Amino acid sequence: MIPTLFRIEDRHEEFSGTFTLRIRPEPGMSLPSFTPGQFNMLYAFGAGEVPISMSGSPDDDGSYVHTIRCQGLATRALERLIMGDALGVRGPFGCGWPMAATAGKEVLIIAGGLGLAPLRPVICTLLSGHHRATRVRLFYGARRPQEILYRRELARWKQEYRSDDLEVTVIVDQADSTWNGRIGVITQPLEAANIDSTDTLAFLCGPEVMMRFCIQSLLTKGLPVSAIYLSMERNMKCATGLCGHCQWGPNFVCRDGPVFCYGSVQSWFNLRAI
Repeated sequence: MIPTLFRIEDRHEEFSGTFTLRIRPEPGMSLPSFTPGQFNMLYAFGAGEVPISMSGSPDDDGSYVHTIRCQGLATRALERLIMGDALGVRGPFGCGWPMAATAGKEVLIIAGGLGLAPLRPVICTLLSGHHRATRVRLFYGARRPQEILYRRELARWKQEYRSDDLEVTVIVDQADSTWNGRIGVITQPLEAANIDSTDTLAFLCGPEVMMRFCIQSLLTKGLPVSAIYLSMERNMKCATGLCGHCQWGPNFVCRDGPVFCYGSVQSWFNLRAI
C-alpha cells in the first residue's frame, strides 16, 4: 500500500490531453515484472493516485511505460510533470491477458481509442516470439486521425511485418483531408474479416459500447464465449479489492480483473445498469 518512488525518464505527447510516460525506480529499488493487462497505481504527490494500465513491453529494461489521458485532478497533475520529476507507484496489480493460451492460435487484438494502450504489451510480447501465436491481427478504431495512439509504431509494424505475421487495420469515425485510410466504425472491418472460429482468440479493450458490438460480431462468426477476453474499466481506488469501489457483480475489477473471459462475465456484462 506504500508507493515506491519513481522518476520520469521520458515523456511523449500522443495528442492533446493524452501522453505517455516512461518511468524508472530510484537507484537500488527493484522493478517487479508484470503481465500484459495488469496496471499500476500512479501517485501524483499532493493530488492523489489513479489506476493506469501498463502500456510498455514486459521486456523493457528497468522501466515501466504508461499512456495517460487527462480526466481528473490526479491525471492533470501527472500531465504537468517533466523529465526527472518524481511520482509514486504501487503495483503491478490485477489479472492480465491469458498469454499462455495464445500458443498455436490466431490472436485478434480489437482496440478502441485509449484501449490500445493495455493491448500494446500483448502485441509487443507476441511479436517478440513469446508464446508462438500463429498470427496477430490488430483492429484499431479512433475517433479522429489526430487521436490515433502510437502513430509511428503502427506505421513501423505495417512496414516491418508481413500480413501473415501481423495485420494492422486502423479506422477512424471522422476524417479530414489528410486522412487516406478507412472511415467508419471498427465493426465494419471486423465483420468483413475471415475468422477461423475454432483456432482464434480475441482480446478487446475500449469503450463498453464498442466492445458490446464487437463481441456480437465475433459470436455471429462462431467464436465461442470462452475465446473472448475483455479488459474492464471501473472506479478502482485501493487496487486490492478492499474498498469495494470497483465491485462489478460478484467481482472486484482491481482484484479479479481488469481482464475477464467473456464466458465468465457475460451475464453481468449484458446488464448495462451495472
